[in-house]
This record gives sequence, C-alpha cells and structure tokens, in this order.
Amino acid sequence: MILKAKYIVLKDRMLEDSAILIEDKKIKKILSSDELEGKKVIDYKDSIICPGFVDTHVHGFCGHDFMDKSDEGLRSICRDILKAGVTSILPTTLTASEDDIMEVVRIVKDNKDAYGAKIQGIFLEGPFFTEKHKGAQNPSYFLKPEIEKLRKWQGIAGGMIKKVALAPELEGSEEFVQKAREMGIYVALGHSDASYDEAKSAVDAGANIFVHTYNGMSGLHHRNPGMVGAAMTLEDVFAELICDGHHVHPVAADVLIRSRGYQSVALISDCMMAGGMPVGKYKLGDYDVVLDGETVRLEEGNLAGSVLKMRDAVKNLVKWGIASPFEAIQMGTQVPAKSVGIDNVCGVIEEGRAADILVLDDEFSIVDVYLNGEKVDFGKEN
Repeated sequence: MILKAKYIVLKDRMLEDSAILIEDKKIKKILSSDELEGKKVIDYKDSIICPGFVDTHVHGFCGHDFMDKSDEGLRSICRDILKAGVTSILPTTLTASEDDIMEVVRIVKDNKDAYGAKIQGIFLEGPFFTEKHKGAQNPSYFLKPEIEKLRKWQGIAGGMIKKVALAPELEGSEEFVQKAREMGIYVALGHSDASYDEAKSAVDAGANIFVHTYNGMSGLHHRNPGMVGAAMTLEDVFAELICDGHHVHPVAADVLIRSRGYQSVALISDCMMAGGMPVGKYKLGDYDVVLDGETVRLEEGNLAGSVLKMRDAVKNLVKWGIASPFEAIQMGTQVPAKSVGIDNVCGVIEEGRAADILVLDDEFSIVDVYLNGEKVDFGKEN
C-alpha cells in the first residue's frame, strides 16, 4: 500500500509531494514522486501525513477513566481515543489509595496489548504531592516519596511504570529521583509549591519533566522564579503543556515555547472521562465534576483535568500563530515520546517503524488513522 500527500512530516523536516510505502504493518520506504509512476497510490491530495499523536498524560476518554479499575473501560479508552488521532499513550493515574493504585497498574499490565492506541507505559500522577497546588488530586492520600513503594508498584505493573510525578519540596525527593532513574523510570515535577532552587535540585538529581506547566505549580515572580521559572529555563528538561486555551492563555503558551524552544515542549491532553462526551456531570477520581462544554470543573469552580483532544492542541498552536505546522506536530508526537524515552517506538515516521500514521487536512481535522498499516474503521467494533 502506498499513501501520498502534499506533505509528509518526518522527524527533522516536512517532505513535499512524497509518499509512504507500507508493507507487513511497517513503513517500508519513503518514496519520491518520481518513484510512483505506474504504481497504485492512495492519494490524499493536499493533506498532511504525520505520525500518530503520542499522549503521555491522559486519564480517560469517552466515559471511561483508567482509575475506574475496569478492563473493559481501559479497552474502550484505547479504542476510542484513536478518533482523536492518538496512537500511543501512557495511561495516567490519580492520587488514590495504595490498593487502588496497585489494582490500576495491574489492569494496565494485563491489557497492555489491547486494540487501539498502544500502551507504551504507565504514568503515576500522584500520590507524592503537596496540598497548596493539589488541583483535583485528593490530599487524603498524599504520601512522602518512598522508593520501596515505587518498587512494589513497578513489580505489580510488570515493569510498565514509565513515569512518576512528585513535588520536589518533599523530604527525600532527591534520593527518590535518583533511585527512580536507576530503575529506568522518568520523573516529573508537579502539584508543587517548590521554589526554583528546590525544582533545580530535583532536576540535578535526574528529574526531566514538568507536569502541565503553569498549572498546579508555584508561579513566576521576579523575586522567586518558582516552578514555572524552572520549567522555562532549566536545560535538559521537557515542559508539558495543555493547549486548550483555558488551562493556559495562548500568550503564556507562546512565552513558554519561546523560552524553551518547541523541541522540549510536550503537548498533552490531560483528558479525563468527559472527553468526547456531552455536557453533564462526571467523576474525576473521588470528585464530582461538571463538563460545561469546553472545561471540566470541580464544584468550587476549579479546573479538573480537561476534555482536550491532541488534534485540537496541535491545531490551536497553529491557529494562535505561535508554532508552524511542523513544530506543532512535533510537539504532539516526537517531543512527548522523547520525554519518556519511547521515541524509538513511536512519534516518528521512519523506515522500519510501525505504520501508526495520521492523515490530516489543511484545517488539522483527521481524515484517516492507520494503526500498524491498517486504516481504522471507526464504524467497526474491534
């Protein structure tokens, strides 16, 4: 099968009027236009072919949440999120009881080969947080970082925990970061009132990601740069960003991208079960939340996760005029994959890779999704 489009997004450039040869579920070859003569081609005309989106921070979709502790719910999320163009995910937990966390990671492990967006690991968002910037995390279950707990959970998860978050002002954080990195787990910083120096110490110990930058962290002040200042300026880190226009103002998103460069800003959805669902009442962990159409909020009015789709995050960056199509697509594919060391298996179009591919029109709407080289039929139950 040969797919042709006006643009093909590679890891370092956009090709014009080229094509992709797919054989045996993989990208066999990138073809130039003069190699297509006499061959049967699926021509997507003025569209863009790019890697499937990689969402490294996602809680749920279409009425299900990973914290539901449901095998069928997990399978539904993996299947349905393909509609948003996501072909690789890190199922993301919330702060909860230790028993719940262990049950969730076990269910992810048991369903790691579910059809749909490929499970590339697990992100533990909690329970190692502090209360001031708790967001929708339940402080009743907050813990100090203990590496033995992480080892236990990793054992239950069959080694699938890829990323864990913590507040770096907590006692023992630096040692925890070092030990987690020795286990091959990436460490993210968030839901924290840490100073710039505390954040820097955690980064010096090995942390490399800032969780939904600006949200759930100490802000930038000219006498205390805080977590936001650290996320903007420290080297060799990645900054997650929710680009729905509600969590972060477009100008603030522009400031972050200008400060860091697009190469280290990772788009995330932070989507919860209300994503893809009608206006109404839903749950996020232990909390009742309300979807008003564009945002999800706790009863007191605070934002609680999002209903953002990755395709819209990419589209918004281009619409706001703060990233080129190439840059925005990289921030939704290769960059988040790099942040957790999975860019060798997803987020890039390259010969020999799995053919997990999107076709986008010039408005960044999804035309088609290919998973392992097969076009996804959204009318068919898999």
